[in-house]
Amino acid sequence: MKKELLDEQDKPTQLRLQTQLFLAFFRVGILGYGGGPASIPLIQKEVVEKYKWMDDEEFSDILALGNALPGPIATKMAGYIGWRVGGLIGLLVAIFATIIPTIVLMIIFLNVLNAYKDKPWVQGISAAVVPVVGVMLGVITLEFIKSSKITLGWAQMLIVLIGSLIAIEFLGIHPAIIIVILLCYALLTPNKKKKKCDL
Repeated sequence: MKKELLDEQDKPTQLRLQTQLFLAFFRVGILGYGGGPASIPLIQKEVVEKYKWMDDEEFSDILALGNALPGPIATKMAGYIGWRVGGLIGLLVAIFATIIPTIVLMIIFLNVLNAYKDKPWVQGISAAVVPVVGVMLGVITLEFIKSSKITLGWAQMLIVLIGSLIAIEFLGIHPAIIIVILLCYALLTPNKKKKKCDL
């Protein structure tokens, strides 16, 4: 009897949680112009700042691991976050909410663009979106730098930042390889802060 009562009390909470998951990733799906990179700041805004399902450090760990794996980053992150927050149903809800707006908008926009592709306003749509995406990525980059400064310290953070930039931009090394190397380094290096706390 008590168990049934608790289950009944949990239903509105679960329903509200699944609704929040749907709305969070629906907004990401419908506003994430420019693909995966444009979606990342939106996901961070919803997951970390709005609903507080995780902090910046956890989010950056998920982002790093997600980038090292194949497939679209927005879908991978939606699936994992959905599963973590709402279980299997949450996983399905988050993925569904992420992909449905894109599919619907592609069908509508491609028909419109094909009909009016020679018009100047159509050609200007993509050009207008690019600067906005750049600003969004810049904001989330600053957040990650601040978070890295706290966990790694200025010196180590700058070494990783500059080293990664040189490796990706000038040496042409794929970002996934850099991420895997840094993940292995993080796993094999003892956490000095934790050791100090233990002492």
